Amino acid sequence: MAPAPAQPPMDESFAGSLQDAAGERAGTPPGGPGDPPPAGAGYIRLLVFAVFGVYMAFVTPIAISLAIRVDDLAPGHEEYLGYITGAGGVSAVLATPLVGMLSDRTRSRLGRRRPFLISGTLVGVVALVVLAQAPTVLVLGMGWALAQLGWGTIVALLIASQADRLPEFQRGKVAALSGVVQPIAPIIGVLVAGGLTGNPLLQFLVPGMVGVVAVGLFVCLVHEPDSRGTTLAVEPLTPRRLASTYVFDPRRNPDFAWNWLGKFLFMFGLTFNTTFTAFFVAARMDRSVDEVSGLVAVLGGAGVVATMLGALGGGLLSDRLRRRRVFVLAGACVFAAGAVVMALAPGMPLIVAGVFLGNAGLGVFASVDQALMLDVLPDRETAAGRFIGIYAFSTSVPQAIAPLVAPLFLTVGATGGEKNYTLLYVIAGALSLLGGLLIALRVRSVR
Repeated sequence: MAPAPAQPPMDESFAGSLQDAAGERAGTPPGGPGDPPPAGAGYIRLLVFAVFGVYMAFVTPIAISLAIRVDDLAPGHEEYLGYITGAGGVSAVLATPLVGMLSDRTRSRLGRRRPFLISGTLVGVVALVVLAQAPTVLVLGMGWALAQLGWGTIVALLIASQADRLPEFQRGKVAALSGVVQPIAPIIGVLVAGGLTGNPLLQFLVPGMVGVVAVGLFVCLVHEPDSRGTTLAVEPLTPRRLASTYVFDPRRNPDFAWNWLGKFLFMFGLTFNTTFTAFFVAARMDRSVDEVSGLVAVLGGAGVVATMLGALGGGLLSDRLRRRRVFVLAGACVFAAGAVVMALAPGMPLIVAGVFLGNAGLGVFASVDQALMLDVLPDRETAAGRFIGIYAFSTSVPQAIAPLVAPLFLTVGATGGEKNYTLLYVIAGALSLLGGLLIALRVRSVR
């Protein structure tokens, strides 16, 4: 594992218990060779709150606000929502590794990450105003692409901060806490936005202001050292260097490559599992999609609880036991079991059980896999941001491709208007299990 820079102290303005907790604590277990000193409670709290704020600002539009605006601007054209979110996803895919690479190379008084956290927040706020005031669907789509560029890159930069500061034995814990707040934030955002239905500007800006405050506190209170005097070599930024931002050599970084491929397969299975939930429930209950909307909401609530429990249990235990691969595999197995239960479920009780199992497995897998990714991250000192952006491809690419591939399996053996959801969910379980096996069996440098 490449050496990481030591964690700088918190700003003196951060008073009280957070300031005291930000330093190294007596009795804390040591990290691995080259690890930074333990991060204090102050840094962890600010980081988790920043994640909460960004997800509230960023995911709330996907959950409700964008749909309301599309319905206002183009009634009866729900398909436009898919086009807008897809185009925004493309902008995030292109921007995240580039912003990560530029932050790696930045030499400023504010450090490497903070200038981009500030600029990303400003871009995100402008995007929310554009989304609220957009006069056409085209402008709405441009606003969402801008939101992905701003808020989406902040998510990657916060993970890069963890790569800079967290020793190995704290990465699972922080990933677990982040995994808990991620599903909670948009739920709160939807409740807030739902109460502001008559005012599009407030629907976007009120959740967005939570993100501004959360990221602002992180930027102001978590000190990052001046990077102008760094001795790390930086190669000239040429067109070839820019193109190489999006690729890496698996032969030089095999553990990162296997982890990337395992996450890719898991996310492919997960997207198969989640994309058609409403249609699957309607088919199994022999009702219309509108009639099962309440049941789907219940499933969503059960899934959030299960994901939180899985993330906490998996992340904390993986740190305590100093094991990653077994938890990644366990999460994949539990998710696969949930997918198979859903595939064979004749009615609602087993569907609920399958959703709960699947989301618990997702929580375990996601939290521990993020920690494992930080453990095997190549070139931690010089290229952490770039590699974290590349790692994000393992999520964004399956989310874009899997919904296009799924109909091929839905039509296998189907008659009339029926769809073969049994096959789709079995394949989803198999892909997720294969992803977990690849990580557990092929990653060598992490236990």
